[in-house]
Amino acid sequence: MILYVDCGSPVPGDGSKERPYQTIQAAADLARPGDEVLVAPGIYRENVNPRCGGTETQRIVYRSREPLAAVITGAETLTGWKNEGGGLWSARVSNRIFTDRNPYTTLVSGDWFNAARIAHTGDLFLNGKSLYEVTDLEAVRHPKPSPASWDPEFSVYTWYTQQDGDETVFYANFQDKDPNEHTVEFSVRPACFAPQAEGVGYITLSGFTVCMAATQWAPPTAFQEGMIAPHWSKGWIIEDCEIYESKCSGISLGKYRQESNDNKWLHWKYKDGTQTERECICLAQIEGWSKETIGSHTVRRCHIHHCGQTGIVGHLGGVFSLIEDCHIHHINNKQNLAGAEIGGIKMHAAIDVIFRRNHIHHCTRGLWLDWQAQGTRVTQCLFHDNCLPYDFLMNPQAMSAVGEDIFVEVSHGPTLIDNNLLLSTRSLKLPSQGIAVAHNLLAGSCACVGRGVTNGTRTLPSPRYTPYHLPHRTEVAGFMTILHGDTRFYNNIFVQQPVHRMLRIPGMIAKRVKSFEWDDMNVQAGLSPYDGYPTEEEWKSQFEGYCGMGAPASDKYYSYLPVWTGGNVYCNGARPRKGEKDAVCISGKVSLTLLEQKNGWKLVTDLYQRLPATGCRTVDTDRLGMAFEPEQRFENPDGSALCLDRDYWGRERSGAVLPGPFADGASAAERLA
Repeated sequence: MILYVDCGSPVPGDGSKERPYQTIQAAADLARPGDEVLVAPGIYRENVNPRCGGTETQRIVYRSREPLAAVITGAETLTGWKNEGGGLWSARVSNRIFTDRNPYTTLVSGDWFNAARIAHTGDLFLNGKSLYEVTDLEAVRHPKPSPASWDPEFSVYTWYTQQDGDETVFYANFQDKDPNEHTVEFSVRPACFAPQAEGVGYITLSGFTVCMAATQWAPPTAFQEGMIAPHWSKGWIIEDCEIYESKCSGISLGKYRQESNDNKWLHWKYKDGTQTERECICLAQIEGWSKETIGSHTVRRCHIHHCGQTGIVGHLGGVFSLIEDCHIHHINNKQNLAGAEIGGIKMHAAIDVIFRRNHIHHCTRGLWLDWQAQGTRVTQCLFHDNCLPYDFLMNPQAMSAVGEDIFVEVSHGPTLIDNNLLLSTRSLKLPSQGIAVAHNLLAGSCACVGRGVTNGTRTLPSPRYTPYHLPHRTEVAGFMTILHGDTRFYNNIFVQQPVHRMLRIPGMIAKRVKSFEWDDMNVQAGLSPYDGYPTEEEWKSQFEGYCGMGAPASDKYYSYLPVWTGGNVYCNGARPRKGEKDAVCISGKVSLTLLEQKNGWKLVTDLYQRLPATGCRTVDTDRLGMAFEPEQRFENPDGSALCLDRDYWGRERSGAVLPGPFADGASAAERLA
């Protein structure tokens, strides 16, 4: 059955084509497996709460009748602005408009949020773009450009809020604009499309614009809010949507609310947050987290941008999912939120998740895979310009989060990163093990190798023990700290690009590194950070002879794991690993420029004219072997063997195997995204 919705209908209807419902919620109250909710163009100011889910064979489909023309927004219009003089405007609203919580008395907060930042979950918007919240009226009257923002010119559009009895009062500086002649909105609702109940699965959301909700900070130890959120269910498809201006996260594939362990570190400070996260993982397993009940979502062809924390966030609830063909950009660019959960995509426990053909750029971080990136694959993606504003890097606080394309943190793998273009100043941040990096073009560095796995104590040991799982399952098989190594680099091209002057100030970098264990600030391209790691033969030689109880004391069970290399090419001074026998170093200058054109992004390079014959070998499951700690092969989610015989475009590698993401040099000049 098709249920019709049209917010322009003159009277409430019955869901028929002739008499459509006025709200999506009216249809969501009645939709049952096999139904389609067809939504006409218009602005729907509601938080849709689907009452019923579909089934694997009979989904419930919510579809915009015209692509992106049906807008679900968490905001309401704000009119009647009064000119207070001196650039200050004011407006009032009754608090009765807030049915869930008042976003202007609710601060952004949670585990791993930098509590020194003061921000409300609500936002104020001018013509669909959020203004910058400040903490006093003086900063509204006399705003100063923010050095932390990617858009400092707009950062002087500021707002401040106070409570006056049962009213919320807004003060704003719209510069030379009269707000009564423009569209001004304020976020009211904490979500746009999210079931309140758990287990409402097999829903498709297709073709909507979703925007401007007052979402809360989404750490892995809390219920993770998003403007769109399956809420601990299975089998959603979110496709062809534009998603923007969430206070925190656009889409959440995240965790349910554990009443005994929801932001526990924030409220009960005596146990480290890392331990409470381990507890929430074990508790989730007891409470029904399994492959049969949770995850297996698909997010595809979505345009996600200008959200404060993440474009997509998830912990536990996103397992076995597919995220493909998405364009994610300008995340956390206001820099009004700070903490350890920020990125274009931030996923904990991305077990058997595939990230394919995504374009991620101009984010504080591109893709952050934190803990349990087991069976995870990142393939055929384009990453670039993922970092902080360079001029802001002079701020010592900023040096703790320079940014990079892909960050894999304290995971045991196996994690496969193949056929990608990683073009930011820092391509990879790898305080992890069990990783394979193959057929990529890396124009940035490998950072944080061999460090970044403790909890930052001053004098006492504090290794972070993280879980690994049964292959292709959620059941925990064990916990272990990170030994480092257990990493493979095959058939990659490393190109040293010019580094911004802010990242080349030796005294500042050295001072920061000395006091900060979680990063080495490396901007040197190539594999030199892996100098000193053993080969497989060297590592195994430690175990010759008697190793049981009573054997002499030894560090062999806690020493660096092996590193494997082969078929890598180094350009413009990028450095191979010491002892890398078949490394090819190209002399002279190789040009490499990514251009944004009217029809998309294009790579301009003479690299493939300079590339010598290298005799690369094919990379497959047999060559990659298994990740050490989980003893799981680098393989497909169904357990079958894989072979990297397809390139960035999906074209077959035939004949001589070239390093890098393209099967032939000519294809490097095509439009990338």
